[in-house]
Amino acid sequence: MSGFKQELVALLPRLRRFALAMTNSLPDAEDLVQGAVERALRHERSWQQGTRLDSWMFKMMQNLWVDERRAHRRKAEPIDNHLQLPGEDGRETLFAPIHLAEVRDIVQSLPEEQRAILALVVLDGMSYQQTAETLDIPIGTVMSRLARARAAIAKRLEGREPRIRVIHSNN
Repeated sequence: MSGFKQELVALLPRLRRFALAMTNSLPDAEDLVQGAVERALRHERSWQQGTRLDSWMFKMMQNLWVDERRAHRRKAEPIDNHLQLPGEDGRETLFAPIHLAEVRDIVQSLPEEQRAILALVVLDGMSYQQTAETLDIPIGTVMSRLARARAAIAKRLEGREPRIRVIHSNN
């Protein structure tokens, strides 16, 4: 398997997270990843060795999703309950003050542009500069969209009683 294909396979979990954040629908996310991978394999020669494959793929996925939405003029479906997130050791986990479903609903209610920024910065760990380059927008736009997304989330969480539960191990 070529280096390009190996990098592409290693990138799949990140592509899936980004696609789910963009589409709000597991089936649409799977279709978006498949479409992007197919396009990347067809256009492998246009990717420049030494450049960031993840940025190239994220931009390609964003363009495909915009094209899909324009073509079908449809709204994204809600995030499916089969959301896959990286796991943690339950013995060391301090549960968050809110449930995952509540967070998913709040994030789902954000505009698509804010969800994309959250996916890249928060879930994928990209820097603001990397995110700006990936989405081909100014870094100030990344910062303002992220700030608006965080403010919207904080506003929705205001006044909630924390539900904290600690898991104890017998080790």
